[in-house]
Amino acid sequence: MILLGSTGSIGVNTLEVAKKFSMGVEVLVAGNNIELLNKQIKEHNPKKVVIANKDDIHKVNHSSVTCGQEAILRAIEESSSELVVNALVGFLGLRPTLTSLACGKKVALANKESLVACGAFIDTSRIQPIDSEHFGLWYLMQSRPIEKMIITASGGAFRDWDIAKLQNATLADTQKHPNWSMGQKITIDSATMVNKIFELLEARWLFGEGRYDAIIETKSLIHALIDFKDGSTTAHFANASMQLPIAFALDCKMSENILQHVDLLKVGSLEFREITQDRYPIWRIKEELLKNPAKGVVVNAANEAAIEKFIAKEIGFMDIAKIVIGAYEKFDILPKNVDDVFAVDEEVRDFVKNEI
Repeated sequence: MILLGSTGSIGVNTLEVAKKFSMGVEVLVAGNNIELLNKQIKEHNPKKVVIANKDDIHKVNHSSVTCGQEAILRAIEESSSELVVNALVGFLGLRPTLTSLACGKKVALANKESLVACGAFIDTSRIQPIDSEHFGLWYLMQSRPIEKMIITASGGAFRDWDIAKLQNATLADTQKHPNWSMGQKITIDSATMVNKIFELLEARWLFGEGRYDAIIETKSLIHALIDFKDGSTTAHFANASMQLPIAFALDCKMSENILQHVDLLKVGSLEFREITQDRYPIWRIKEELLKNPAKGVVVNAANEAAIEKFIAKEIGFMDIAKIVIGAYEKFDILPKNVDDVFAVDEEVRDFVKNEI
């Protein structure tokens, strides 16, 4: 396989599953965690390595090391691997997804932004989602008529905070996720609920038109539910680990044990909550966005630019959602092709950086 984002949480779990399946790794792509990357190189012996920064090349213990986005695309094009696991964070993961599909490869996708920004122009028939929510929906789908697909949210770092205190929340506060250990950006997105907006858009592109919604399940044991038209509902339970969806992406027949079963007697009870607009203002645009999913590129660009401002302490936490909603309402444009997606992305980022 080719693994993009090897030192992140998805990448680390992917290599654990690959080891379990005795699956070879042809290319490792990583960012700035060179110490962990060198350990991965020693254990998995890839043919090529790509990193983010040229200045770090001499630190990497490998004879074939390149850097930057063009090097990632070239490594995909020149590889013989039929599977690409894309666990890159942000819009920069889009071109590798497009290149992988153009090369006829299967993509195990954890890069949400690929579908959020460019879902209208991506062939999802060769994409296997490795988000736990989309995996759960895929796992539950049967031939019976579906009324609604539902994914769950943890509620993020601020689900129990006094709403009046949210404007003063710091970057460090956003990282105190109650259930998961994830990267910085996705943990911020979890706190704003932008992450769940993105996952609903992904579901729309993966599974087609229909009704989609999300609710909070505080223990992150139920990842997805499907309401069938006959009045029944089926839920996907699994202990919180990305290794199960990753395992199915690597081996769709999957007959091995990956996780311990959920012990309902130990769980005792589950708590469900509504996602409300006072705590999560981004929820205001959910229904309209699902009707116009091609505008996901606007939401994604505005969100990434707003997060940069938040990290730089130029805006407060609650301003992230305000900026995203403002950009969504200002840019009433639908991309007509892939080039438009990149043009709109750039225009929205410039707007957020210079106008707000």
